[in-house]
Amino acid sequence: MLTNISTPEQLKDESEDIQNFLEITISEDATEAIERGNDLIVYIARTGKMLADAKYHLNEKKKSEVVDMLKRVAKETPNSTSKAVNALVDSICREEQFMVDWIERLNRSCTHQMEWCRTVVSKAKEEMRLTGVGREFNT
Repeated sequence: MLTNISTPEQLKDESEDIQNFLEITISEDATEAIERGNDLIVYIARTGKMLADAKYHLNEKKKSEVVDMLKRVAKETPNSTSKAVNALVDSICREEQFMVDWIERLNRSCTHQMEWCRTVVSKAKEEMRLTGVGREFNT
C-alpha cells in the first residue's frame, strides 16, 4: 500500500478548509491579491495531489465492488447488462465519486481565483503606469 496517500477523512477535512478559504471575498487591493495568489498557488498544487488521492480511493472501491457485484449479479440476474452493473457500482461508490468531483472543483476554483488575482495586480500596475507612480524605479 502506498503510504503518502491521504485518507478519505483527511481529504474531506482538507477540502472543507480549502472550500472555506475559497469562499472568502477579497477586495481589489493588489497587495491582498498577491498574498491570496501566493496561497492559491499552494492550494492548486495541493488539490492536484488530493485529486489523485481521491481517484485512488475511488478506483480501489470500484475494483473491490465490481468483483463482488459481478458475482452477485451473475447469480441473481444472469441476463443483466454491463450498463446496469456499472450503474450499481457507481451508486455504491457515490461518496468516493463526490470527493473526486469536489476536489476537482476546488482545483478549478483555485485556478479561476488565481486568474482574478492576476487581473487585479495587472490593473494596479496599469493604474500606477498611467498616474506616473513608480516611474523613479523604471529609470
